Amino acid sequence: MRKRDLLTPIGITLGFIMIMLAILTNSGTDGVASFADIPAIFIVIGGLIASMLITFKMEQIKLTGAIVNEAFHKNDMQLPELISLFIRLSERARREGILALENELEEVEDPFIKKGILLAVDGIEPEVITDIMNAEITAMEERHYKGRLLIEKAAEYAPAWGMIGTLIGLVLMLNTLSDPGTLGPSMAVALLTTLYGTVLANLVFTPMAAKLGAKTEEEVFTKQIIIEGIIGVQSGQNPRILEEKLSAFLPRDYKKQKQAEDAAAYVGESVNEA
Repeated sequence: MRKRDLLTPIGITLGFIMIMLAILTNSGTDGVASFADIPAIFIVIGGLIASMLITFKMEQIKLTGAIVNEAFHKNDMQLPELISLFIRLSERARREGILALENELEEVEDPFIKKGILLAVDGIEPEVITDIMNAEITAMEERHYKGRLLIEKAAEYAPAWGMIGTLIGLVLMLNTLSDPGTLGPSMAVALLTTLYGTVLANLVFTPMAAKLGAKTEEEVFTKQIIIEGIIGVQSGQNPRILEEKLSAFLPRDYKKQKQAEDAAAYVGESVNEA
């Protein structure tokens, strides 16, 4: 079961709340309505959708929902859990042989780990396993880039259409200077389209694309650790040595905590023996 990343919705909601507080503080509740303009919304949203349809194929457009959804979830596999998994696999491989790892596949959900274990069980050379797994990583990075490109382009197009709306509003205003009653609505279109486009780009699309990029880097890092673990298990490394090797990838704070726990456990054993 995937975990939801609450920081994304919290960040977007907080951003909109801050904007609304700024509006309410300076203009009161009556002024909020002046920041809602239907023509401005049509220009920014409609123009953005039109640009996306022109830029991408329909197969890519259909993936937009799934791509956006990724920004609201976080990776399940944690490094300590991953290291524990490979220690268990290493212990069983040394005790029962590498072929015994086939029985462990039912408990492994990650298809990348499953593929690596199967390659190791089949007796594939470590260099070949590394090449195959790295090819999988390269393909994943390419898929993620193409998906992230949708969000990045939306971040480019939104403020551009806001500027187009501004130009439209200015033209309408200049054409009706003789009628003071039309100046307000025309100026609202001119300014609000820029506001809408800028907010969408800087509060939604650009941060979302950055988060997706960070998730890709994190996933690549995790998969590199998986490759190291699989090669270590296949080569019959001592579980303790493999643990030390993979623990080098852990964050510094976690390693300090782990060292403190190991020290406490050692002291406890010494006291019990005494």
